[in-house]
Amino acid sequence: MISNFLEILILSIVQGISEFIPVSSSAHLIIFSNVVNFSNKSLIFDVGLHLGSLLAIIYYFKKELLNISNDKKLFNLLIIGSIPLILVGYIFYSTGIINSFRNLKVIAWTTLIFGILMYFADTFKIKKNIEKDLTIKNILIIGILQILAIIPGVSRAGITITAGRFLNFDRHDSTKISFYLSIPALMGASVLSLKDAVNENLEFNLFLIISIILSFIFSYLTIKYFLIYTKKFSLKFFVIYRIILSIIIFSIIYY
Repeated sequence: MISNFLEILILSIVQGISEFIPVSSSAHLIIFSNVVNFSNKSLIFDVGLHLGSLLAIIYYFKKELLNISNDKKLFNLLIIGSIPLILVGYIFYSTGIINSFRNLKVIAWTTLIFGILMYFADTFKIKKNIEKDLTIKNILIIGILQILAIIPGVSRAGITITAGRFLNFDRHDSTKISFYLSIPALMGASVLSLKDAVNENLEFNLFLIISIILSFIFSYLTIKYFLIYTKKFSLKFFVIYRIILSIIIFSIIYY
């Protein structure tokens, strides 16, 4: 009981924080799974973790999402931007191709390379905002690049924020675009996790409820304070973190 709760707590912290900042939640979950031998109930936890993050982002942006539902242009743009990841992600998942990327060597290289790209993107001038300048072309570029987030270490938040900055949106707007696009992505992840859990005939119990609640709390707090952070600071802290993390992983692999 205690070990299961600790497992949920650790996974909730990792998922809730790393899902919405540019450091790759899947990479951190894989790293933790290599360090700690989690139980086979992890599939149930996976359902709860994704649902918790999904509920947190919906709850935080409830007013904005209501406005978006009444703004056909923005609503359609976000749907268009989500289609590439949903289609390619499902193909990679259903064929098992995604499993070939789930190793430390891939994580080390993607963490380093996309951290450096984020650094250069964050130096681009600010010329655009969501209300006036988010077009089909821009959202398609961001949506297509979001496909790379299938590879652990890239970071869905990281690549979408990087794409937004390369397109001259400011950090805050780039982050909001990233967060809006996370909703369909988390819906898809929740459905796939649920499908796996059902196929494994795992019981839905108290641990599922606990994982949803804890993931919701850590996700909500991360969303709130990361948005505040992007208004005041650059992304250099996350670039430095990614470089240090990649060096640590390389040292584990080769030494």
